[in-house]
Amino acid sequence: MPALRDLVAEELSLPADPRVRAMAAAVAAKYGKSARAVLFYGSCLRQKQLDGLMLDFYLIVSSYREAYGRGWMAAANRLVPPNVFPFQDGNLAAKYAVLSEKDFWKLNGPETRNVSVWARFAQPSRLVWAADDAARDRAIDSVARAVPTLLGAVLPTAAKSSDPLDLWRHAFALTYSAELRAERKARGGSVVDFEPDRYRRFTQAGLAVAVPNRASWARRRIEGKMLSVVRLAKASATFAGGADYIAWKINRHSGTNIVLKPWQRRWPLLAAISLLPRLLRSGAVR
Repeated sequence: MPALRDLVAEELSLPADPRVRAMAAAVAAKYGKSARAVLFYGSCLRQKQLDGLMLDFYLIVSSYREAYGRGWMAAANRLVPPNVFPFQDGNLAAKYAVLSEKDFWKLNGPETRNVSVWARFAQPSRLVWAADDAARDRAIDSVARAVPTLLGAVLPTAAKSSDPLDLWRHAFALTYSAELRAERKARGGSVVDFEPDRYRRFTQAGLAVAVPNRASWARRRIEGKMLSVVRLAKASATFAGGADYIAWKINRHSGTNIVLKPWQRRWPLLAAISLLPRLLRSGAVR
């Protein structure tokens, strides 16, 4: 059975659409020498569809100071990581999250109670741009922490089953519940069903290095949802058109028909605050 890092390295190196690689290179170019790696993940990767959707990237930088200079963006990224920005390349739209190499390592590991990064990178992703071999190796090492972190966090609450996919479905049900999500409750299971053989391959290698973590999931949920609100507030200052993107994502995943008013586009933070109670009551976000 291949070691977990070998499985991760193999998966990260799988081919990606040339348009994805071109967009990743363009994102990296915006940050010059501070750019270290770009990873592609999310629904566009799973569905192998790009047109009409928003691609998801993580940009890994050497440091926030080098990426932004002395401005407030560096402090915001350090205090409440990541910063998230929109990006347009031809007919394709994307958003990218910025993390330093140090934070990317930390946020994929069991020392981080919040699920946001390690839950995403326990899922398939592609390393679509790297500055050099050292940056590539550092990204692989960081992503390889995500699967054992996820499995270690959910093992204490998982029922015994002969099907390893049940463990993964349980894991993603828990992590989805620990963030404000627009997706329906079955979303965690559908993520697994996109590539069941992949999750079977990763199970034994991940369990071999996972350490059970008994941190309270009730606490993770409270902290995670509060952090989601803080990140949403921060994104209103960094994400042009953020209110429209939030409405689009909620409508797409929840079947709602939110139409923003002009003042909501002008004041996206107030729009998010005004929409949140109604969305929570309706179950559009959880």
